[in-house]
Amino acid sequence: MKTILDYEQHINATSIEEAVAHLGGGNAVVNAGGTDLIGTLRFEILPASMYPKKIVNLKTISPSLEYIKEEGGTLKIGALTRLEDIAESSVVKNGWAALAQAAHKTASPHLREAGTIGGNICQLNRCWYFRASDNAFNCIRKGGNMCYGMAGENRYHSIFGAVKACVAVNPSDTAPALVVLNATIKTTKRSIAAEEFWDVAIPGSTVLDEDEIVTEIQVPAFSGKSAFVKFALRTSIDFPIVNCAAAIGSGDARICLNAVYPKPYRATGAENSIKGKQIDESSAAAAAEEGVKGAMPLTGTGHSPGNKWKVSAARGVIKQAILACK
Repeated sequence: MKTILDYEQHINATSIEEAVAHLGGGNAVVNAGGTDLIGTLRFEILPASMYPKKIVNLKTISPSLEYIKEEGGTLKIGALTRLEDIAESSVVKNGWAALAQAAHKTASPHLREAGTIGGNICQLNRCWYFRASDNAFNCIRKGGNMCYGMAGENRYHSIFGAVKACVAVNPSDTAPALVVLNATIKTTKRSIAAEEFWDVAIPGSTVLDEDEIVTEIQVPAFSGKSAFVKFALRTSIDFPIVNCAAAIGSGDARICLNAVYPKPYRATGAENSIKGKQIDESSAAAAAEEGVKGAMPLTGTGHSPGNKWKVSAARGVIKQAILACK
């Protein structure tokens, strides 16, 4: 099993510019909190051709990328800011509740003390075939010829179809909150609307270039109410089976599911249904029903029961998120 220490080229970057320079040419990867990268390396889940030749440590350039501040009504969060700090921030709680709640619901307390907001939105997918040790399943996501989730155990996979023949889902908790709050992802090259940050052509991936680093999250002022709801088996530590963020106010509504598709999934049907209406049990239930229209759950194969049940779970979290914005 590989660890970060096994790499001869382990660079403790002293500046963003130095980190970017090391990433040029490919075969390099950044390390922030390490909660995703360490497992990826340790269990050798990737084929040899996809392994980085050097690790670029970003923690050594903190605190330049670790902060939470409000400027002119805009929330600004450094990419290396820990999830626990976001969850506990009074600034985030008061103005952007869905993001604080999403950060609080991510992983375990110990992982939130290490994991960063930048890492949470850039992490790889959690499909158990993709994550199998020693690249036991060289799936289509890794250059293979098939998606094992389509043909095998798929109870936690996409309920809204495949992308490039892959049904792995995006596992981030903070992603849907950033989408509904109209966040912008600042990088060393550009500004990217949160909704456009995840690349549907490569499930679980982002649109970042190989030498591009996330530096800051910017979230505009929001005058309505926002909320985040998560469904997981072990609620204190697990990745989401389904989650949902909602932001409702001023005659507008934005609702986003995650862990149901290869990228965060805007529930536009739910948005259009609840927009401009009084929030109550009836209107929330009707909106939730609209939010899951078009679902295409996977059928059971072999010992797998399929994932039709996730449609009900998605319906439930949409309703709860809407009611939390009442």
